[in-house]
Amino acid sequence: MKLGVAGGIAAVLIVILAIVAYGSLFTVHQTRLALVVRLGDPIRVVTEPGLNFKIPLIDNVIYFDKRILDLENASQEVIASDQKRLVVDAFARYKIKDALKFYQSVGSIEGANQRLSTLLNSALRRVLGEATLTHVVRDDRASLMAKVREQLDREAAAFGIVVIDVRIRRADLPEQNSQAVYKRMQTDRQREAQEFSSQGTQRAQEIKARADRDVTVLIADATSRAEQARGEGDATRNRIFAEAYGKDPDFFAFYRSMEAYKAGLKHGDTRMVLRPDSDFFRYFGNPSGKARAEPAK
Repeated sequence: MKLGVAGGIAAVLIVILAIVAYGSLFTVHQTRLALVVRLGDPIRVVTEPGLNFKIPLIDNVIYFDKRILDLENASQEVIASDQKRLVVDAFARYKIKDALKFYQSVGSIEGANQRLSTLLNSALRRVLGEATLTHVVRDDRASLMAKVREQLDREAAAFGIVVIDVRIRRADLPEQNSQAVYKRMQTDRQREAQEFSSQGTQRAQEIKARADRDVTVLIADATSRAEQARGEGDATRNRIFAEAYGKDPDFFAFYRSMEAYKAGLKHGDTRMVLRPDSDFFRYFGNPSGKARAEPAK
């Protein structure tokens, strides 16, 4: 009986010791920071991964992520130095550097995001308010983001946080301004298109007029040369005819009659109203073309 009681007590003690041992050990993962709090007061910070000890039932362990964390900031309207309104959508990346300071100042990731969002908005207004729209949108965005990160990092140091990066995801004009700018750009493009079309039409008319003038000149020149060539040909022909007539008047008369027959007696139309003894038919009656002598009466 005594052995059974002793065994039960030993078992209870072993269980209690196991619970105490389990409660006195905690593990820190390599992606976390651990803050040991004793009765509400921070005692120590564990930054190295591994197995660590604490006082059971008295000490409490709070874990923080030591990886790079993202801060998504809501879009806000910023006025640039040239009085242009911009809708800026920015985000930041940060790490917890001092777990004790982080716990004492903001307490949690959610609290840190709220405080950092406020600081980020203020830094954006200060930095972008000193720059023009062109610098923000195109020219100096990288240097402006570096200034915002420096200011945010300097202010976030009080929370045990180090800011890794700040980026502008989007920087646009407000919707009503965008529509007005779009309409103005559309009007400008339409006006330019109309100007180009008018210039093209004028240029086409000039080219057409010049082409018509060149065609007229070419036709006139060609006609003049053709008439000149025709006149020279006629002169040559007449000269040849005159020479031939001078050498053989009978052959020339015969040739002229053959040409007349050819022109007058066309195929399908051989009707002619002439006297049979007309001079036109002299080669029909006599191959020499001479008129027959009339018999003496």
